[in-house]
Amino acid sequence: MPPGVARLAPYKDFLQPALQRRFASTAGVLFGIAYVEALTLASYTSYIWSWIPIGPTGIRALAIFACILPTIILRIAHSHIGIRTSNSPFDTFRGYVYHLATAETVVTFAVSAWLFSQVYLFSVSESASLQWITHHSGDRPRLNERAVFYTVNLVVLGIVQGILHVSLDNDRMLLGIVKPRREAVEDAPPIDSWERLSEWAPVLVVRAATLSMAVGLFNYVVFYTFFRRYAWSWAMATFRLFYNLPKSNIPPSQAPWSVWMLQRSMLAGFLLCLLWYFGDMTFRLQLGKEPIKNNQPLSAESKDPNGSLLNGLKSKKPRIAAFAMWELAFIARDFVERRQAIFEDIDRKDGPMWSQIYVVCLDTIRTLEQRVDNYGRPPAPPAPPQPAEAQPQPQRVAKAPRTDDVLIPVPAQRGLRNSVGKFVNRAITSPGKAPADIYVPEAKKALELTREHLLTREQSEALTPDGFSALFQNFAWQVLQRPIIGPFFHHLFGRRLATVVLGTPYGELSIYVNAAYALSQLAVCSLTEDRYGNVQRDVPAIIRTFTVVIKKLERFRDGFPMHWTDLARERLCPEVEKLLDALKDGLNDLITAFGPYATDLRLTRADMRLAREAAVKPHPEPEAQPQPQPQRAAAPAPAPGGPVEEQPEMRQVR
Repeated sequence: MPPGVARLAPYKDFLQPALQRRFASTAGVLFGIAYVEALTLASYTSYIWSWIPIGPTGIRALAIFACILPTIILRIAHSHIGIRTSNSPFDTFRGYVYHLATAETVVTFAVSAWLFSQVYLFSVSESASLQWITHHSGDRPRLNERAVFYTVNLVVLGIVQGILHVSLDNDRMLLGIVKPRREAVEDAPPIDSWERLSEWAPVLVVRAATLSMAVGLFNYVVFYTFFRRYAWSWAMATFRLFYNLPKSNIPPSQAPWSVWMLQRSMLAGFLLCLLWYFGDMTFRLQLGKEPIKNNQPLSAESKDPNGSLLNGLKSKKPRIAAFAMWELAFIARDFVERRQAIFEDIDRKDGPMWSQIYVVCLDTIRTLEQRVDNYGRPPAPPAPPQPAEAQPQPQRVAKAPRTDDVLIPVPAQRGLRNSVGKFVNRAITSPGKAPADIYVPEAKKALELTREHLLTREQSEALTPDGFSALFQNFAWQVLQRPIIGPFFHHLFGRRLATVVLGTPYGELSIYVNAAYALSQLAVCSLTEDRYGNVQRDVPAIIRTFTVVIKKLERFRDGFPMHWTDLARERLCPEVEKLLDALKDGLNDLITAFGPYATDLRLTRADMRLAREAAVKPHPEPEAQPQPQPQRAAAPAPAPGGPVEEQPEMRQVR
């Protein structure tokens, strides 16, 4: 019996356990915060049972942790890599407002807030009078409106947080970029994720306090005033199933307005926001950690590390491919043994390990060139359907049917009705002017005379199509200049350029930057580590590809038009600039390492000249020293209607 073929462990078998461990760390941090909040809600009737985990405080902490758990599950389900790529915030809003994921996010945060409100109401002491049902001197049970107010306040807070979560794209996973180690520059030690969380802690506390106070004031002043009757009716309908409550749904005459209620509602919202914000930041920092375990790449645990890494690089799932490319960039920079293993692995089924990595990385970089080339082109027409094969017509056995009129002609009808119909038909079809040809010009002439008498010349011009267009442009310009509404419709240059270069609906920059760095660094290290000389055959193609992509990106960036809604008029795109820097750094390293061997690699002088031109980085111009100017008259004060318009000579060219 032949020996069984060993199963190749896919890259996700090593990535998923690492992500699960990081999720467990996030859950541990949240449970710690939940335990601290459970201590703040304890009654402290006993100095021992009020703080030990085995007791009411531990049960309360588990209940609070259960309230925040749905949002963590939501983060796992909706997490993605890359920024949202769209031309304007309005396009993003239009694309996501009807998504099922948006509704799921808002509903999940609302449910989380409702669960926390019930835990909070059941945790406070009876002296606070926050029970749902109250009894007064043996009277029938009555609904407590204070509990209704607290529940409504926290549910509104959950809806607002869900909207903010979707708007700020908090589901995005932040992946890192591997940068080269320069000998002249001392590398800063990496910052641990827990240190970053401690740095972010004061900011998160301020954000939680700000949001809880803003929503508490809004609910206290505006929202609950208008929705008080509906909230009371829903609460009565719910608790009437369990208690003998009055049948009337009219709320009490006195609403629960007091400063004490406002403070308690803000405190409850603050505790809930702390859980949300710390959970979101911890989740983001933990899942964005490097693909390193015990100072080794994740794929080092595999029996075939190169095969598992190659499986991740070829994965169709963007998240797995991005982590695998990130790990490859770390291997190209820090792990000599893994680099040598890549160069010496030449007996694979689909070709040597280096050749497959070379193809994957180069195809990743060439997708940028393809997007630039395809910009503005009409989509390819669909392929025409294949004509069906003609079926042979069966031979007719019987005689063909007759085509002449076999019916008896109907005798002509006579009478007054037929005579009138024939007269009307002749009047309509007879040659001559139709009634519309006679009366329509007269009506137009009368309308023109009336407009000349009633409207001025400016008003008449405003009613023309050009006038309507000018009026709409003026209105649109006024809207775009509003500080709050206007940016929602701005088509900024950098945003539009990143959409074209990185693709839609998400664009992850780290994939392309890490691919460029890994490919160039592996090629440079092959000079001393590649014993078989397989890499040198692909170096000319790498240099030419980097040169072409850099030239096309720069030419496309310089010729990309500005949109008329872009009031900033700044031709800046940080994503494309970082991408060009990574490509130029890699090309510089290749030129420095393989420049002396250009003739042996069959690189012409033109190839090297174009490569050196493409690898040049623009240096920022030094700021001019201010020259002493003679005394001039003071500038005129701005008009009371607004600031003085900026003059072209006052704007600094950058």
